[in-house]
Amino acid sequence: MYGGADKGKLERKIAALANGDPRAFDYVYESTNRPVYFAILYIVGNKHDAEDILQETYVRALRSLGGYTAGTNFTGWLISIGKNLALNHLRRAKREVATDFSEQAWKYGAEEKDIPFVFDLAAKVLSEEEYRIVMMCQIAGYKRREVAAMLDMPIGTVTWKNNEALKKLRKALETEGGV
Repeated sequence: MYGGADKGKLERKIAALANGDPRAFDYVYESTNRPVYFAILYIVGNKHDAEDILQETYVRALRSLGGYTAGTNFTGWLISIGKNLALNHLRRAKREVATDFSEQAWKYGAEEKDIPFVFDLAAKVLSEEEYRIVMMCQIAGYKRREVAAMLDMPIGTVTWKNNEALKKLRKALETEGGV
């Protein structure tokens, strides 16, 4: 969605949202939520926490929409907010002491069935940038040109990094997965 001609539409919707038009939020959210979610998921590694942090990211972004500079990378701005919230979440989680594993099993991934083995392996073997590109291209369904626009990098670089990351992941799957 975000790229080329749609970038102008996104900027218009952001401006409308900043001017108090709540109807513009749907377009802004639909245009930006997937890369923000995957950036958060990469950090926290838990689908439920990532969804909560994604909601908080948009709440914070709406409160501080005046801090966004029009015409810059809005998705990147949202990802920065989401990353900071995710890192804060991890710091808080480290300080918590679990009292009963069965009550808090979700914190330890014991009930996390929604993230396949491949996602976990990808998070281990790929760099953050490679993981983000693969998730956006392969999982979220963005075209490479859209990913290039969102990440503010040349399409050739996105294509190359996507292909190299897939090769690295395939090799790791063959080694760890017994494929």
